[in-house]
Amino acid sequence: MNDRRTLLAIILTGMFVTNAVVAELISGKLFTVGPFTLTCGVLLWPVVFLTTDVVNEYFGRQGVRRLTLTTVVLIGYVFLILLAAMQVVAAPFSPVNDEQFTAVFGQGSWIIVGSMTAFAVSQLVDVAVFWVLRRWTGGKMIWLRATGSTGVSQLVDTFVVMGIAFWLPGKLTTVEFLTVSMTNYGYKLILAIGLTPLVYAMHAAVRRFLGDATATEMASEAARLG
Repeated sequence: MNDRRTLLAIILTGMFVTNAVVAELISGKLFTVGPFTLTCGVLLWPVVFLTTDVVNEYFGRQGVRRLTLTTVVLIGYVFLILLAAMQVVAAPFSPVNDEQFTAVFGQGSWIIVGSMTAFAVSQLVDVAVFWVLRRWTGGKMIWLRATGSTGVSQLVDTFVVMGIAFWLPGKLTTVEFLTVSMTNYGYKLILAIGLTPLVYAMHAAVRRFLGDATATEMASEAARLG
């Protein structure tokens, strides 16, 4: 724990996994902002965007892949626990009865399946686009690789997860599926652009935490392996 690289990896992993898992659990609820319909899961994706960018920058392609695999396994674990919990009969005095529990977490089952698939695919797309842009810019223009990789990966993520979670089970019509998907993607894209100052702030915070020499060394090593 005295090794700041290791501590940074633990902090980033905790942030990434926690937000990804919670996003899966709350995505069954839709809400509206004016004429737009969004899933509650989109509220947490900004943290995932920022974390992915930092992991890409300092731990490289393999770091993102390992983190993605770990998170997918943990989401699958949550899915199995929810299935088991839904089989347990609630006590007569339980404040949450079986129907209520299943209504919330049972609907989340399709979302978790869709999200696991979409999450794994979109993260692989994200890391591929990130490193193409990083090499193309020679390591400059952090905003371009952060926003560009997020923009492409979230297009894939949004349509895959909405398709599996809501369209295939018949919860949304094709028109509703396309409308909600485009709205969610538009929200994520606007966020990705709007979060640009935070991307730079997070990079600056990491550099202060690691020290310029260590941060530069890690970034160079990640670029060499990427």
